[in-house]
Amino acid sequence: MAARWSSENVVVEFRDSQATAMSVDCLGQYAVLSGRRFLYIVNLDAPAEGHRKISRQSKWDIGAVQWNPHDSHAHYFAASSNQRVDLYKWKDGNGEVGTSLQGHTRVISDLDWAVFEPDLLVTSSVDTYIYIWDIKDTRKPTVSLSAVAGASQVKWNKKNANCLATSHDGDVRIWDKRKPSTAMEYLAAHLSKIHGLDWHPDNENILATSSQDNSVRFWDYRQPRKYLNILACQVPVWKARYTPFSNGLVTVMVPQLRRENSLLLWNVFDLNTPVHTFVGHDDVVLEFQWRKQKEGSKDYQLATWSRDQTLRMWRVDSQLQRLCSNDLLDGVEELIDGISLLPEPDKVLPVQDTEPQQNSNQGDEEALKEDSQNSLLVGKKLDQLGLPQTLQQEFSLINVQIRNVNMEMDAVNRSCTVSVHCSNHRVKMLVMFPAQYPNNAAPSFQFVNQTTIPSTMKAKLLKILKDTSMQKVKRNQCCLEPCLRQLVSCLESVVNQEDSSSSNPYGLQSSVTPPLPTFPRVSNAYGSYQDSNIPFPRTSGARFCGAGYLVYFTRPITMHRAVSPTEPTPRSLSALSAYHSGLITPMKIRTETSGNLRLYGGSPTRSEKEQVSISSFYYKERLQPEGQRQRAALLSIHKDLYRRKTCQSKRTGRDLLLPPFFSLLVNGTGS
Repeated sequence: MAARWSSENVVVEFRDSQATAMSVDCLGQYAVLSGRRFLYIVNLDAPAEGHRKISRQSKWDIGAVQWNPHDSHAHYFAASSNQRVDLYKWKDGNGEVGTSLQGHTRVISDLDWAVFEPDLLVTSSVDTYIYIWDIKDTRKPTVSLSAVAGASQVKWNKKNANCLATSHDGDVRIWDKRKPSTAMEYLAAHLSKIHGLDWHPDNENILATSSQDNSVRFWDYRQPRKYLNILACQVPVWKARYTPFSNGLVTVMVPQLRRENSLLLWNVFDLNTPVHTFVGHDDVVLEFQWRKQKEGSKDYQLATWSRDQTLRMWRVDSQLQRLCSNDLLDGVEELIDGISLLPEPDKVLPVQDTEPQQNSNQGDEEALKEDSQNSLLVGKKLDQLGLPQTLQQEFSLINVQIRNVNMEMDAVNRSCTVSVHCSNHRVKMLVMFPAQYPNNAAPSFQFVNQTTIPSTMKAKLLKILKDTSMQKVKRNQCCLEPCLRQLVSCLESVVNQEDSSSSNPYGLQSSVTPPLPTFPRVSNAYGSYQDSNIPFPRTSGARFCGAGYLVYFTRPITMHRAVSPTEPTPRSLSALSAYHSGLITPMKIRTETSGNLRLYGGSPTRSEKEQVSISSFYYKERLQPEGQRQRAALLSIHKDLYRRKTCQSKRTGRDLLLPPFFSLLVNGTGS
């Protein structure tokens, strides 16, 4: 073992430990490194002065190790090995093995001490059970949680004593230990295996998950269908945990090359780039934990253990902590009050007493200008928190490059004047925002002078704007920009219709092929040009099912091709329109270019809709009386055989049913 200092960070080497797990006690004094032959106890205050060993006799590596997080039980720690958990006691420089927890039938994947009760320990296993143990009575678990799939991670909630979370491949289950029969919530969190779970230190409803799918996702389990935020990475994420200060997050990546830096510090409100990279380890980081902050100290220490057999302690000073803080949000209320967002006309910004009175107006203008710039940042942060933005922030963040739109925004009077020019039409509208906006309070829209559209169009636009705004404010979302885009879109559609009617006043069909985007999409009929990439449905095929039977399907024996059998089946649904309109045969459809298909690729007429279908490609032959008798006799035989086989299978307990596809032989119908 050797120790050295590098940039005020401690580096301790353990050449022969082969430790696979590490944990730091709640007092920040000791760290345990778990190897196959020994448990190494390191004094973090003097790591270079040697370490103590606790011998263990086992052929299994330790999967997880953790100190008890309570000061009264700070000398206890637990280590899992294969199917059992061993309890250790370290006190006065001596270590001893206590009792073992045995109940799982498969490998234990994770363990976690309860945050509020020092005697409770939860373990998860591949055997699909999650056990909660009371170390005062280790004979059997006090609570048993049963899941369908094995759990790879388990974590107690840091604010709720009864809540815990487990990960199962890519899913997360939220449990209440008082209701162990079933999970109280499910999260379909990732498409790949989850490697890490961590609860938010201040909010009992939020947790972070790290996965093999190269991402870290943040969840509010009360809204399981949508994650709050995502950190997208280039490589899988092994661990992601919140920092004990500010709004930081530490992640450990699984690098493609072992020498890549994989230990990163993030600000959860700005996940574009990490605020710091911990450079030093020569191999993958296996575990990291924070030491308890010393009394009177402003610095934190992060302890990491790597596969390069080095234990490092990184000093995180106040400057680095400030990069993870959110100073704007810490004083967001003061900032909002200081940028004169309230409608009172007599509200002004305070000026310093040392400035002359005649410069007060200039000071107000400079302060307003500075606050309007800061509001851009505040709006983004509030948006990430899911909080409603103020009107000033919405005005600052709105896209002023919308075509044909001019805006005059007045945040003090909570109004906005919008002017839209489109061809010969001009619209001028006054938008008034109520005080509760956007908290389920929609703005009002009023046309003013210089508006040239007719009254019918005004009523239509007002209805569209009111519907659009209500959809947004019901979710406490801003609606000004979506309403402006709807307004421009409706005006442009009116202008296009007028241009088309003026160019062809008598409704005569033009010989010029219309462009492809103008083709309307028909949902209840086949044959439009948009279906050119949809293949023609199969009319026959065969598949092996799970019971070992070969199931085949085909069109009814009475259904024949409407054309010669030598003609190939159409390649796509778009060919049906041309075929039934008589413009082209199926053989020609295969050889025609996509440019020529436009001549008959539009939506079918009403008469064509009745003909254009998949079944109309065939015709059904009428059965003769003799054929009907044969069909009835065959169907009767099948039904009788089905009943006899069903009774025989119930009597013998064996599955003697015939394959169910025999009914397809009779006109494709079941019995």
